Amino acid sequence: MEYIFELIPQVLEGLKVTLEVFGLTLILSIPLGILIALMRTSKSLVLKNISGAYVLVMRGTPLLLQIIFIYFGLSIIGIKFERFPAGILAFTLNYGAYFGEIFRGGIISIDKGQIEGAQVLGLSTKDIFFRITLPQAFKRVISPITNEITTLVKDTSLIYVLGLEEMLKIAKTAANRDVSLIPFLVVGIAYLIVIAVVSFILKKVEQRYDYYK
Repeated sequence: MEYIFELIPQVLEGLKVTLEVFGLTLILSIPLGILIALMRTSKSLVLKNISGAYVLVMRGTPLLLQIIFIYFGLSIIGIKFERFPAGILAFTLNYGAYFGEIFRGGIISIDKGQIEGAQVLGLSTKDIFFRITLPQAFKRVISPITNEITTLVKDTSLIYVLGLEEMLKIAKTAANRDVSLIPFLVVGIAYLIVIAVVSFILKKVEQRYDYYK
């Protein structure tokens, strides 16, 4: 127990990095996902093709490879990022593609009759989207979004490849130093706690949107 208590301050430092990556990715990737969904459902073939290619690349290649490419690969051609911004950019682009496809499914599931009725009433395209389409689409996709957000919590461990002191890297360092698996156990429990809290919050959000049923 004494050893575990010695590990806790180190794990908390790693947790701070993990939560920063998680929070910033979520804040940036959901709006990006909505934008991608709009492009994917647009009548413009150019926008459809561009967003389709983007989604294909982001979903068709591993997130770890994307992180490496953005930080190490782009520096070869003179585009350099600091470690943390590079990680956030990779996570945002990757999850933006997944959220985009989720929102696209929600948007196309909305009955077109509602949109036509709103147009007859004189609502603008902007009002129709933000007041009719998006709220209903969000309610319908909240379950798959919850799954993606839970996955994001675990995927933050991939940031270790950039040398950032997140929880998994701290566990590996402590395990190698002390020749013990206990650091991995402590970090595993920390991930479970974070996911439990996130799941609880998302459940409350889902309950709040029950009135759209």
